[in-house]
Amino acid sequence: MTGIDFTVFKGSPTGQIVESRTHKESIKPDDVLLKITHAGVCGTDQHHKTSDMVLGHEGVGIVQQVGSQVTAFKVGDRAGWGFLHNSCGHCDECLNANEMFCPERAIYANSNTDQGAFASHAVWKAAFLFHIPDAITSSDAAPLMCAGATVFNAMYLYNVRPTDRVAIVGVGGLGHIAIQFAAKMGCEVIVFSGSESKKEEAKSLGASEFYATKGVSKLEIGKPIKHLFVTTSRVPDWNLFLPVLAPNATIYPITVSEGNLAMPHIPIVSKGLTIQGSFCASRGVHVKMLKFAAVHGIKPITQEFPLTAEGIEEAMAKLDKGEVRYRAVLVAGRH
Repeated sequence: MTGIDFTVFKGSPTGQIVESRTHKESIKPDDVLLKITHAGVCGTDQHHKTSDMVLGHEGVGIVQQVGSQVTAFKVGDRAGWGFLHNSCGHCDECLNANEMFCPERAIYANSNTDQGAFASHAVWKAAFLFHIPDAITSSDAAPLMCAGATVFNAMYLYNVRPTDRVAIVGVGGLGHIAIQFAAKMGCEVIVFSGSESKKEEAKSLGASEFYATKGVSKLEIGKPIKHLFVTTSRVPDWNLFLPVLAPNATIYPITVSEGNLAMPHIPIVSKGLTIQGSFCASRGVHVKMLKFAAVHGIKPITQEFPLTAEGIEEAMAKLDKGEVRYRAVLVAGRH
């Protein structure tokens, strides 16, 4: 097939979602053409809605055509993709299965800006697509492509172990998935949230302890915390959390926040604390995440919207106001 045209939804300088068209001359031998059925809406998409680029990086769809060299996918398969589109394949990072840190990586917003998950179709390298397990619906799979992969990656790579006391700050788009992963990994899961309003929900997701932090000057939680995952959009009050961390504990600032990361110096030194940066998963960990979610029944809590310009606008407006519970998913053909 040559001359493929499909609908895409782009950002614009005013922040309005614009419907447009993208053209691909042909499917390359290692490419796959997907018809997109579901697309997750992530905070990162909000950051780029004033850019002239196709939005969306939590995509799930049905394979419509495969290139001549593609053997891992066939027409009719469900497949998804996330933040990473391609890498060089021969640098130290790629050879050590850390292709997310490849110096030549192709990632969302930096490359392939003529296509994305907010579209009718997409053409991607087969090697950077993922099979969706039968146990996971396409609507549930979409948020796992970035949000799920991000929290699982940090837990998997940086030695979160069964019985560790793991704290999640925030019960939102990332936090509610992080609670589930940590609980199913056999951890004691401690959840911190502003108010008591999400206590029962956090407990149902797997939290063993819950603490409201608004107006609190000192946390009383019993045993100290080994891993602290910060999933809120705003940086927390470090003076509240550092005293309850165990010696050699690790802090994971998972969400992207503007400005500098400023922290009290003495507690970090005196307790031997680690501040661990973490990005989206490389492919091997991404596959493990999907398998783990399928085996353990981990499901994002989602709200669905139409995969149209109006649907994207509505979903983004709700996300901006903090009204999404907890991941927005755009659905093709929904009205």
